[in-house]
Amino acid sequence: MAQHKLIPSLFSLFKQGELGQEFFIIGFARRPFTDTEYAHMLGDVTELHSDSKWAEFAKNIYYQQGLFDELAGYEALIRKLNVFDKKIGACITRLFYLATPPDNYLAILENLKNSKLSEGCGPAFAKVTASKQESVGKWVRIAIEKPFGRDLDTAKELDMRLSEIFEEEQIYRVDHYLGKETVQNMIAFRFANNIFEPVWNNNYIDHVQITFAQDEGIEKRGKFFDGVGIMRDVAQNHLLQLLATVAMEQPASFSKEGVRDARAEAIKAIRPIDPNEVSQSIVRGQYKDYTAEAGVAENSQTETYVAMKLFVDTPRFQDVPFYVRAGKKMPKEVIEISIVFIQTCHLLFKEYGCPEIGNVLTIRIQPDEGIKLRVIAKQPGGKVALGAVDMNFSYHQAFGNHGIDAYEKLLMDIFKGDQMLFNRSDELESSWKLISHILKGWSRLAEPDPASQDEKDSGIPTYESGTWGPELAKKLIEKDGKKWL
Repeated sequence: MAQHKLIPSLFSLFKQGELGQEFFIIGFARRPFTDTEYAHMLGDVTELHSDSKWAEFAKNIYYQQGLFDELAGYEALIRKLNVFDKKIGACITRLFYLATPPDNYLAILENLKNSKLSEGCGPAFAKVTASKQESVGKWVRIAIEKPFGRDLDTAKELDMRLSEIFEEEQIYRVDHYLGKETVQNMIAFRFANNIFEPVWNNNYIDHVQITFAQDEGIEKRGKFFDGVGIMRDVAQNHLLQLLATVAMEQPASFSKEGVRDARAEAIKAIRPIDPNEVSQSIVRGQYKDYTAEAGVAENSQTETYVAMKLFVDTPRFQDVPFYVRAGKKMPKEVIEISIVFIQTCHLLFKEYGCPEIGNVLTIRIQPDEGIKLRVIAKQPGGKVALGAVDMNFSYHQAFGNHGIDAYEKLLMDIFKGDQMLFNRSDELESSWKLISHILKGWSRLAEPDPASQDEKDSGIPTYESGTWGPELAKKLIEKDGKKWL
């Protein structure tokens, strides 16, 4: 995370002049590095050191060796931070970014508290006004990467510990897909264009499809991914956040709480799934040869694919199915949302025939970010024949670039104290309630039935690499008379 996402994003912001004249980046981990060795390692992995600006940027990178569960490293970090504060002559805002395995979160939080790092730089640099001394807590922020817990109980435990140490205004729960330009543009697209809002409801929308397909496997993440699975790694956060951008009502205001309120209400409105009925609306799968990957148990039942049929119980989307899927080793890399409108072939054209699928609005998040609208038009020729054509908008073609990188945007927002694009605790609780029911249903499917002599088959369905998942995923949507786009 630090090597491939955070440091490249910080370096880009540095080149744009967004980090100011004085800043300090400190790595904290167990391996022994000097400051120079650590900076070289970061630059070497992503070949940043070939950039002429890297040497200037690298002067701001430092390293502190320490173990996450031992206080000594944190106390040494305090001494290093105090040197920086004294150099500047002021209390420098501290951002603790937990780019670590989630299993380490509680230990890190405990030691941030015990060492008093969570309290900021201390009273020596507290800002004093005529009326009062402001809390030094405002100078400390903490960012935590997903997955935020493993289930509802662990998510609650983590959130409770966070709230005991930090105020909500200091906490940034990161889901980098909320930082994607196209996801952010959904709000503008929906509510700034009056031609879409009147038809954004169950009177006109047949169903919604959300696809999160990756053509790669788990790569070198076997040790982390196995036992976590794509349901926790992608569906609980990315997929449900994408769903919320479609299903949310108009925010009361374009403010952090206005947008987060609307997003939280949308996730809360997703219809719960009874653990005993999981197999009716959820499909999971595992690509063949997954168990041969490094760090994966040979008998692993961890899913690398999931497809779900969900409903959002609001007046706007009542009984409109949301078909969402995420998978690894898919035929191509594509992340997109498709709103499929009800096909009502007009009486004028009944005798000529209409395409099976009519109007579809597709928001492409990756690759080639943009928006596509499928419309029905007459095909060229002497006779009347209708066909589907696409009207495309590409960010790159229209604006000359793909917009700011998601992590650059999120880091800038943390620096500014803007929480609009970060998860709030109630959003996470609602999403984990839904996902925990599904996980509980999967565990029940693997348990033997006491009333039966037969043991249940606990084997997870498999699929060939380069395909769109197990056959059951096709049946999930086709039994409703629809097809994956």
